[in-house]
Amino acid sequence: MKIIDAHMHYFNIEGFDELAKLADHENSRAGWQKICEDNGIVFSVAMGNSYDAPCRFGGVVPRLIDLGGEPFCLQPYNQPENVGYCLGVQSEEITPGNAEKTALEFEYYLQRDPHCVGIKFYMGYQNVYLYDTRHEPLFELAKAYDVPVVMHSGETANHHGRLRYAHPLTVDEAASEHPEVRFVICHVGNPWIPDAIEVASKNENVFLDFSGLWEHRLTPKREKEIAAFQQYVRMWLEYHELWDKIMYGSDWPLINIPDNIRNLGRIVPEEHWNEFYYENALQVYRRIGKLLH
Repeated sequence: MKIIDAHMHYFNIEGFDELAKLADHENSRAGWQKICEDNGIVFSVAMGNSYDAPCRFGGVVPRLIDLGGEPFCLQPYNQPENVGYCLGVQSEEITPGNAEKTALEFEYYLQRDPHCVGIKFYMGYQNVYLYDTRHEPLFELAKAYDVPVVMHSGETANHHGRLRYAHPLTVDEAASEHPEVRFVICHVGNPWIPDAIEVASKNENVFLDFSGLWEHRLTPKREKEIAAFQQYVRMWLEYHELWDKIMYGSDWPLINIPDNIRNLGRIVPEEHWNEFYYENALQVYRRIGKLLH
């Protein structure tokens, strides 16, 4: 079975090194390539995390990836060919005065690099709503370059986050105003899963990734504990029949990959595995198809 991991991280930072160890992995270029080879992962979409992008136009620069080589280099490209990335947005730093210049900073990568496959908004970590007008130039870029807008949704990894900004219902506001832009609700909006599924059901241009639903290694005891949760999520998917809207994701290095693949397969019926693990990501992250061929 071929897999596209539609949500992982590729960031050279000590905290991720520790997370990887807890998942019995190594946070390294070689470590991720070995995981891909062992588990049939043919492509990965990494969320931009690093802060070392140069400023070219006087705007807020995007967050990039750097585990494949530090710092990130566009020409020549120094990250793996089977890893694409979403440009990370520092929303709190964007103002009416620099929003257009910020769009130019992002367009530099979208224009030059086919591995640049989306734009990632860290709502909840950034105290700004997705539909804030400061994001309009970036939405226009997503439309022009046919890449998705990807939003963190649900619980945050630290207590500094503000959950109201990360609620999946905020995506409904932006998606309704921008029907020609594809939106991805990360983590199925967990714990607001019914809300996230309803937003995807209502809006043709909204999709869901199933990353970060658990962490580290999943012991047999833990797998029994999450069984009811898995049935709960499956119930809502079956009710809305959203098999063409869901994508496999890991949030690596948060989770052990074989554990994650196995347990997400218990949420999605086997007859929909090809859509979930592979095909749907090609429809959302449309640049991946050319990179695979």
